[in-house]
Amino acid sequence: MDLIDEAIATAEREWRAYGVHRQDRVALAADLRLELQSAAADNVTPEQLLGADLRDFARRLADEAGVRRTRYEYGRVVRTALTGAVLGACVGMLLLILVYPLLVAWIDAPRGFRMPILLAVLLYYGTAAALAAGGAVIAVRTRLGDLPKIRQTGNAMIVLLPIAGAVVTPITMGFAKVAGYSTHPLIVAIEAVLVTTAVAGGILLARKWALRDHGRQSAQLAA
Repeated sequence: MDLIDEAIATAEREWRAYGVHRQDRVALAADLRLELQSAAADNVTPEQLLGADLRDFARRLADEAGVRRTRYEYGRVVRTALTGAVLGACVGMLLLILVYPLLVAWIDAPRGFRMPILLAVLLYYGTAAALAAGGAVIAVRTRLGDLPKIRQTGNAMIVLLPIAGAVVTPITMGFAKVAGYSTHPLIVAIEAVLVTTAVAGGILLARKWALRDHGRQSAQLAA
């Protein structure tokens, strides 16, 4: 890859992250390539023409061109959702600490029935997981109302977060079993990273899903 192709690729990555629509990225890249080729004919490198910070130049070029942008804000969505998930999980664990013993006693005592361990585990952790997912959705909807398609993002999270949980749970439990169910800080940290990665992945997919037609609709409106 020569210097011109490398500069174009860097600019396109920045435009994509900046929320510039595909049609506008193609047009900007074509114009930029012509300028760089013209400069190269005069032995001027892309860095000499555009400056050392090509990413900043790409953003300024998009702003000056007045292109339409979709505010993806993936990082902001993930941070907000994870914060809501943690708060929801904390509320869930607090409720379980208070309510779970009473629930078990209510089920077991009058009927002489002992709750199966599997059912107890599913009830305990499933409730916490559900409240964590609910906290993530509520946080996104209430704190990020200024972003486009945020309601659709929340709806997609309702679908995808349980799937992410279903995928990561056996992986995490398998790792815990291999580690001998150790409570060593490193083991616990690895388990937390596994869960957080799965949840963050679900949130990112939900955001992408919600925005899958947004750029196309905006381009049609512009046309």
